[in-house]
This record gives sequence, structure tokens and C-alpha cells, in this order.
Amino acid sequence: MMSGMESPTDPTGALPGLEPGPAAKEISRVAGYEIEDELLALSAPKGRTVTIAGVDEVGRGAWAGPVVVCAAVTDLTPPPVLQGRGNRTIGLTDSKLLTETHRESFAALLPGWLTGHAIGESGPGEIDEVGMTEALRRAAVRALESLPVPPDVVILDGKHDFLSRPWRVRCEVKADQRSVTVAAASVLAKVHRDRLMAGLDEDFPGYGFADSAGYPSPVHQKALEEFGPTPHHRMSWSYLDDLPRWRHLKKPRDPLAGEGQLSLL
Repeated sequence: MMSGMESPTDPTGALPGLEPGPAAKEISRVAGYEIEDELLALSAPKGRTVTIAGVDEVGRGAWAGPVVVCAAVTDLTPPPVLQGRGNRTIGLTDSKLLTETHRESFAALLPGWLTGHAIGESGPGEIDEVGMTEALRRAAVRALESLPVPPDVVILDGKHDFLSRPWRVRCEVKADQRSVTVAAASVLAKVHRDRLMAGLDEDFPGYGFADSAGYPSPVHQKALEEFGPTPHHRMSWSYLDDLPRWRHLKKPRDPLAGEGQLSLL
């Protein structure tokens, strides 16, 4: 529980400003501190010192491998930048907007700059058992609980609060392009999972894990049709319905355990 955050006039104990701000008409491709600054400004009049964690995930839509969540905390100083060609600099942003080389370069710099970061995972078996929403929540909690200092506020990318209490959450669309802390989490989560899936490629050649990271691709789909799922595949998901030789392996899932995955074949 986060002590010292409750307001005597607010029985929920919610930190002011946790409701999403107005969506920006234009979002820079380089992340800044606009969300963090707003949260700090709203809490400053009450004399609060607020620790803000940015959280982002990767692997939610993959057919194989874990869902990975990173939680990152900065000291609100400017983040590292990379030198591009000529005088161009490359700023920290959503991992999907960076090349693999730039993600790897940032991943080497960020741990030394961040004041804290941690990774949480939920594997295929857990995803099959409890559904993606709960598996994602568990992975995020594992990351947050592994931080050196528990955060007072968590910024999540997107509209959906999959964490809820006791965490105080601010959901923002495209937070990975607007929040330095979320962008840092985005990059570290992506690089961590890509490396993990590349390692699996050595044990299960032919599925294209090093290239697709467990997401559907022509190579991945062909291997599934020919060789069937590996121990790292999510066995309750509907892609198995489109594999006549292997659909008998599909695991039934409690419908109360949360959503699964629609067929993409």
C-alpha cells in the first residue's frame, strides 16, 4: 500500500490528476515529460513528493513466448540520446518507432541512467490458465514490486487500467511517445523479450522466433502446420482451431479467466 497519499477529503485516496488529460492533437515522436510534469504540478500544492513509474508491455498478441512488462523510474533529467548521421540526434521514444540497432543502443544506456527499472513476465502456461488480462496484471505487479522504491503513481500506455488497486494509475493513449518513463520501459521490455525469443530460436529452429518473436508470420504459421506447437506456445488460443492436425491439443480455458486470442490465420 502507498502510505501518505490519501486525501482527507477523498475517500478513494486517489492522487489528483490520475484521470487522463486531453489527448494531444499532435504527438512528438520524441518522448518528453508532459504527463510527469502534470502529475507533479497537481501534487505540488499538497507538498507531496511523488515517485512516478512508467510501465509498458510487449508480447500481448504473440502466439508463443511470455508477455513481458517493464517498469521504469527516472530522476526527471533529460534522457540519453543517440547520434545519428551528420548532426542528427535520435531521441528516446516508443520502441516500435526505433530500429533494432537503436533499441539495442538505448537498452545499453538506459539502466545506467534510470533510477530504477525491473522486468516482470508471465509465461504461456500462466496465460492459458488465467487469461491475458490477469497474466498482464501479474507481470506488471512483479515488475513494480521489484523496483528499489515502490512508486506512488504508475503511467500506463493505453486506455485500459489492468492494474487497479492498490496502484494509483494514470492511463494515457500513446504514453510511450509522450512519457520518457514509459518510453524507457517500452524499449527495455522489447529488447528483453526479443533476446529471449532469439534464444528460443536456437532450440526450436524453423519457427522464426528470432525474426517474429513469436508473433504470427508466414514462417511461423508454416512451422505450426507442419510440426505443431512447441512448449512455448499459448495452447488455449484460437489459432489452434485453424490447425486440423493439432487442434486436439488446444486447452480449454475457464471463460471467467479473461479474454484469450482470436484466430489470426
